[in-house]
Amino acid sequence: MIELNADIGEGYDDAALMPYVSRVSIACGGHAGDDGSMLAALRVALEHEVAVGAHPSYPDRANFGRRRLAATPDQVSAWVREQTEALAEHAARLGIRLAHVKPHGALYNVAAVDAELAAAVAQAVAAVDPRLELIGLSGSTLIAAGRAAGLAVLNEAFVDRRYHPSGQLVSRETPGAVLDDPQLAAHQALALAEGRLLGTADGGSLQVAADTLSLHGDTPHALRIARAVHAAIYRG
Repeated sequence: MIELNADIGEGYDDAALMPYVSRVSIACGGHAGDDGSMLAALRVALEHEVAVGAHPSYPDRANFGRRRLAATPDQVSAWVREQTEALAEHAARLGIRLAHVKPHGALYNVAAVDAELAAAVAQAVAAVDPRLELIGLSGSTLIAAGRAAGLAVLNEAFVDRRYHPSGQLVSRETPGAVLDDPQLAAHQALALAEGRLLGTADGGSLQVAADTLSLHGDTPHALRIARAVHAAIYRG
């Protein structure tokens, strides 16, 4: 059965989401997070026996990592490696091994279409630990780069975001891009889990293959969405 994941360590109620997910990605100092928040997120994940991974990003707290920064692939690789290693060090002290890496925000979206940047991200992950899985937008350039780097990959889809017909996510700046209605999110989650067509932002349809479904902790009504999605998928 398909798994649910969430992004945590970003200043929201992480503990409340834990019963509804099996994997979390922890902010590790780029768009959000510090030593204290990383440790707190790791501890709550450990308590709930949830797999943990790093959520590296452009180092841009002012914009929450949601705007592309002018940077070379080498710079991006260094950021991903440094942030992932920072979380891995804290995890090791708690006896936890990281399971995956999932880029955040603009870095995630740019790596989904930019082959050079995607390769930089994938190579950074492999350099930290080739056993790490790489999570990326389903069918994207980042998924291909992860495979090319010898990494196991997880195709990700979103229960609370609208899609373009191309399979790219609609920008958060576009009205209606974020699904904050729990029932709409649950309907989309069930369609994704069952491999059915999704409605796209232009009124068309799209099929998205997914290994893991993402919930956003910073989405309005995040906890209500998590409950509705979990119920739709696991209790039908």
